[in-house]
Amino acid sequence: MTSPQTPPYGTPDTPLLTVRGEAELEVDPEIARITVTVTARGRDRRTTLDDLTHRNTVVLDLVKSYGDAVENLSTGAVSIAPELTHRGRGERVRTYQGTIRLTAELTDFTALGELTTRLADLDLTSIDGPWWDLRPHSPVHREARRQAVREAVQRAKEYAEALDTSVAALVELADAGTGTGRPRAAFDRRAVRMSAVAAEAGTEAEPLDLEPQRMWVRAEVTAQFTMNPPHL
Repeated sequence: MTSPQTPPYGTPDTPLLTVRGEAELEVDPEIARITVTVTARGRDRRTTLDDLTHRNTVVLDLVKSYGDAVENLSTGAVSIAPELTHRGRGERVRTYQGTIRLTAELTDFTALGELTTRLADLDLTSIDGPWWDLRPHSPVHREARRQAVREAVQRAKEYAEALDTSVAALVELADAGTGTGRPRAAFDRRAVRMSAVAAEAGTEAEPLDLEPQRMWVRAEVTAQFTMNPPHL
C-alpha cells in the first residue's frame, strides 16, 4: 500500500525505484504420496460389497502398521455399480464392480519402498505414485521468500549506487507468488505387475528402491523504494 506522503509516481525530489527479487532453492522432498485402489468384482451385489470391505480393511491395517512413517491416511472415492449384459431383451445385471481409493502420505522413504511392494502383492490392488512434495507450511517456503526479499533490497541498492545515490525508504512490497516444482511419480504399474508375478510364483517380492527426487522451490517479490535525489 502506498504511503499518503508519497505520490504513486516518481518526482525529481522523490524518485521511485521498482525492482524484482527472486529465489530458487533445490531441496529434498518431505513427504511422498501414493494412491491405492482396491477392487472387487462378483455376480452378487452383497458378496462383492463384502469382498471390497475385506480388502479395504486389509489395506488399511497394512498401511497403519507402519506407524509414524505414515503421516496421513484418507479414503477418497467409493463406488459399487452393476455392469449390464448387452444380450437379450431388457436390462440384466452381469456383474457388480466396486472400488475404493485411498491416499497415504509417508515421511519415511525406506518404509515407502517396502509398503508399496507389499500393497502390490495384494489381490486386485493397484498403486499410483509416489508424488514427492513438501508440507504446506514447510520452512523451505519461508526461506525462499526471505531470500527473494533480500535480493530485491540488494538490487535496489545496486541501482541506487549506479546513480551515485542511496535508497531512502520502502514504499511497497508485493508477493508475486511462490511455487514448487514437483517431479513426476517414480513408481508405475510395471512394479505392480512384477509383484504379481512374484506372488504367483510363491516368492516374496523385493522391496522397491525408490530414490526421492529433489524439488525446486521458487519465490518472487516486487518492491518499490524511494531514492535520495541523484546528482545527474
